[in-house]
Amino acid sequence: MASHKNTNSTTKENHHLNRFYYPLDLAVEKPFNWKQMLRLLNYVKPYRKTLLPGAILAMFISTMVRLLVPILIGKVVIDVAIANKDITLLTKLVVVIAFLYLLSYLGNMFRIKWINILGQKIIHDLRSSLFSHVQRLSHNFFDKRSAGSILVRILNDVNSLQELFTNGIINLLMDVVMLLGIIVILFVLSPQLTMAVLIILPIMFYISTKLRRNIRRSWQDVRIQKSRLNSHLNESMQGIRITQSFAQEKENTEFFDGVNTDNFETERIATKKSAYFGPFVEMSNAIGTVILISYGAHLIILGEENGGIAIGTFVTFAFFLGMFWEPISRLGQIYNQLLVAMASSERIFEFLDEQPNVEEKEDAIEFKDMKGHIEFDRVQFSYDEDRVALHEISLEMNKGQTVALVGHTGSGKSTIANLISRFYDPTKGAVKIDGYDLRDMKLDSLRKSISVVLQDTFIFSGTIMENIRFGRPEATDEEVKDAARVVGADEFISRLSDGYETEVEERGSILSAGERQLLSFARALLANPRILILDEATASIDTETEVKIQKALKTLLKGRTAIMIAHRLSTIREADNIIVLEHGKILEQGNHQELMNQKGEYFDLVKSQFQMLDAL
Repeated sequence: MASHKNTNSTTKENHHLNRFYYPLDLAVEKPFNWKQMLRLLNYVKPYRKTLLPGAILAMFISTMVRLLVPILIGKVVIDVAIANKDITLLTKLVVVIAFLYLLSYLGNMFRIKWINILGQKIIHDLRSSLFSHVQRLSHNFFDKRSAGSILVRILNDVNSLQELFTNGIINLLMDVVMLLGIIVILFVLSPQLTMAVLIILPIMFYISTKLRRNIRRSWQDVRIQKSRLNSHLNESMQGIRITQSFAQEKENTEFFDGVNTDNFETERIATKKSAYFGPFVEMSNAIGTVILISYGAHLIILGEENGGIAIGTFVTFAFFLGMFWEPISRLGQIYNQLLVAMASSERIFEFLDEQPNVEEKEDAIEFKDMKGHIEFDRVQFSYDEDRVALHEISLEMNKGQTVALVGHTGSGKSTIANLISRFYDPTKGAVKIDGYDLRDMKLDSLRKSISVVLQDTFIFSGTIMENIRFGRPEATDEEVKDAARVVGADEFISRLSDGYETEVEERGSILSAGERQLLSFARALLANPRILILDEATASIDTETEVKIQKALKTLLKGRTAIMIAHRLSTIREADNIIVLEHGKILEQGNHQELMNQKGEYFDLVKSQFQMLDAL
C-alpha cells in the first residue's frame, strides 16, 4: 500500500514538472566572462559625457578624503601635534579634518544622486531596447514561449540589473581604488606588518573562486523559477473561467503551491550560498586584527630605531586595516550582485540575440500603391520538419476579388493567411503581391496595407475610440465614428454610459463577443487596407448581428482583395472564388454555384451543415 502511495506521489510530481517545464527557458550556459559585462556596459555609453564624469569625480573626492584622514590622525595628530603638545597645530588639524569630512559628505551626496539617475536611465533604455526587439520577432518565437516567461525577461530580469547600475558599478570602482590605495599605504607604513596581516588573502581568493560558479548557477535557477511562477500566474488569470467551470481551483492551487515552493527553495539556496561571503570576510577581518595586535605590539616595543614602528604608525595602520576589510566585504556583495546581473543579462541577451525568422532585406522595396493581386507560386510551408502544412500550393487572387478558404481544421487555411501577412516565410516557392515577392518588400509598408480580423478579437485597455483608432492613430474622431456606423457598431456604442470614451479593460470583458467583433470590423475599416483577411471573423456572432455584418461587409470589401476563412459556409456564398483545402492541398475551387454543381467536397460540406441545422 505504501508503495502504491509513493508511485502516485511520483506521478503527481512528474505531472507538475511537465506542466510548468519550458524547454526554451532553461539556464543559459555561457561562461562568466568580461565580454558579457562589457556588452552590458555599452548601455552606459550615452551618458559617459554627462552623468558619469560627475559621479566618478564625486567618488574620487570622497575616496581620497577617506584615505587622507587616517594619515593625518596617525602621522600628524598623534606623532607630531600630540607628541609635541602643540595645541595650535592640533586645533588647525581638527578644522582641516572637519572640512575634509564635509567635503566627503558632499561628494557622497552628489555621487548617490547622479549614479541613481544614471542607473534609472540605463534600466529605462535596456527595457525599451528589449521590448522593441521582442516586438519585431517572428510569430514562431511566441509560438514556442509562454507569455509569462517573456514578461519575466522584460520586467524581473531587467529589474535585477537595477542595483548593479545604481550602486554596483560605481561602488566597484570606488572599492577597487580604495583597496589599491590602502594596500599601497599599508606597505609604505610597514611592509613586514602588511605581509603578516595579508597572509590570509590567497586563501580567501581561492575559496571565493571555488564558490563562484556554484553561486552563479544558483542565481540562474532563481531566474528560471521566477519565470515559471510568472508563467503559471499569467496562465491561471487568463484561464480562470475554465478553471472555475471545471471546478479545478484546488488542483490549480496545488500546482501553484508546487511552483511557489520551487521558487522559494531556489531563492533560499542561492541566498544561502551568497551569504557565505559576509561571514568569511568577517572571519578574515578577525584573524587580521589578531595578527595586527600581536605582531604590531611587538614592533612598537622594538622601536623605530630597531626596525619597529611608532605608535602613530600603528594607529594609522589599524585605521587602514579596518578600512581594508570594508571594501573587501563590499566587493563580495558586489560580486554577488554581479552574479545575479550575469544570470539576468545572459537571459536578456538571449532574447536580444534572437533573430526574426522573417527578416527584412537591406534593399527592401516599399509598397507605395498596393493593388492587391496575390499569387502563390508553388508554395510549400512547414511549421516544423515533421509536419508539412502546405504542399506546393499555386493560386491567384485577383485585385478586388473576395476569396473564401474552406476546409476541415488543419487543412492550411490560416497558414495561407499568415503567409500573405508575412508572419512566416514559405519553406519553398514564393508568395507575391502585385508581382513582388514579399521577401523583397518592407514589412511595415506590407502590413500597413493589410488588415486582419480574427475570431478571438483582442481589445486593448483604453477607450472604445482608442481601440478603433489602433490601426490608424492619426484618424479624426469623426472618421472613427463613421467607421463604427458603417459596420453597425455605433448602435451599441451609443448605448454605453460614456459612448466612444467608455473605458474597456484588457480583452474587453464588458463587451459581448459580438460587440468586440464589431469593434474589430470598425478598426479594420478605419485602417483602409488594400487586403482584408477575415479569419473566422463571424464565428462568434449571433444570427442577428451576422445580418448587420453581412451588410457592413459589402462596404468593407468594396474595392479590396479579401480572404475569408469560415466554417460557417453561409457567410461565403457571395465570394468570387471558393478554395477548398484538405491536408495542405487544393481539392477544388470555383464560386458557390460551380462547386455545388460539381458535387464534390464543398457540396458535402454544405450538405452536412444543412443537415446539422435541420437536426437542430
